[in-house]
Amino acid sequence: MMPRLHKHLWMDSDTEVFRDQLRRYIENEMVPHLDGWRKQGYIPRETWHAFGELGFLLPELPEEYGGSGVSLAYQMVVQDELARCEVPSADVGVHTIAAHYILDYGTEEQKQRWLPKLASGEHLAGIAMTEPGCGSDLKAIRTHARRDGNYYVIDGSKTFITNGYTGTLLVLACRTGEAGSKGLSLIVLETLGLDGFKVGRVLEKIGQHASNTAELFFDNMRVPAANLIGDIEGRGFVQLMSQLAYERMLLCVPAAAVMELALKLTTEYAKERKMFGQTLFNLQNTRFKLAEVATIAHIARTFVNDCIQRLIDGNLDKEASYMAKLWCTEQQGKVVDECLQIFGGYGYMVEYPIARLYADARVQRIYGGANEVMRDLIARSL
Repeated sequence: MMPRLHKHLWMDSDTEVFRDQLRRYIENEMVPHLDGWRKQGYIPRETWHAFGELGFLLPELPEEYGGSGVSLAYQMVVQDELARCEVPSADVGVHTIAAHYILDYGTEEQKQRWLPKLASGEHLAGIAMTEPGCGSDLKAIRTHARRDGNYYVIDGSKTFITNGYTGTLLVLACRTGEAGSKGLSLIVLETLGLDGFKVGRVLEKIGQHASNTAELFFDNMRVPAANLIGDIEGRGFVQLMSQLAYERMLLCVPAAAVMELALKLTTEYAKERKMFGQTLFNLQNTRFKLAEVATIAHIARTFVNDCIQRLIDGNLDKEASYMAKLWCTEQQGKVVDECLQIFGGYGYMVEYPIARLYADARVQRIYGGANEVMRDLIARSL
């Protein structure tokens, strides 16, 4: 049993009721379909529509925009519970981030137009930033949007886009002006039936098999100028950078959840598996390894809970979020690796959850800002 955590203010009776309702829904309505979703490579869009209709998709949005008006803690609970059940939390994570760009920087007309459909799941959102030659260095984005009367004409391509195949609304980072950060803007695309928009390959990954990742192409694509987030060009880089603390937490919470899940699965296995006339758990090496894993998982959860409280209070600094993203995702990889070793040969079989957790964990150190970038950003603050 994990040691009891000190309760933070955000962990109140209301969030626990929400957590219980959410957990039952995920276990009953989503988990039974996971194997099929992994095989086909995506979660059907209608699944998220049903999820949103129940208020689970964007509960933190104000009521006038389709949410429940609750704190960001509720979104963290969503991320936590999805990860606990091996449902890809990244699908909801990028959807959430896209919605917050519109909430924080969109015009009132844009908020009224898009946010209720994002909250209900009628729209599933993605964020189109990464390009074949541009990952963490957003200043190098080449996809270009040229103003032509009341439209933007957009040409370029993107890759590694989560929800790129199933999404119907994309927040596109593109160049509307000069080279460098000052020439970037965010433009919203409603992709269904959009001329000049094409989904390329759905990319095959080593993990996260139920989450679709795709290539996107824009060829003389015309989008209304009114889809520019805000009403002034060139603010895209600032808009992207302003959400970093919140975005990092959308990765740290699943990291903590997966560590706890790996510990639970491995402890149960070790107590059942017989070796040399006793259970695997009775061997000192196994007990010591699990003790180390339990300690790391406890520290991670404590750190994450503290960051969530600071996020809700409005004082989570970017440096702490960089540290959380770096440390939690690094420890996720180490913990799952240690747990897989205890499973032995069975741990290498994809039918065992620990094997999936191992493959799924690897991308956590890459997306959302590579951990090498996190280290550099932390060092700049020293």
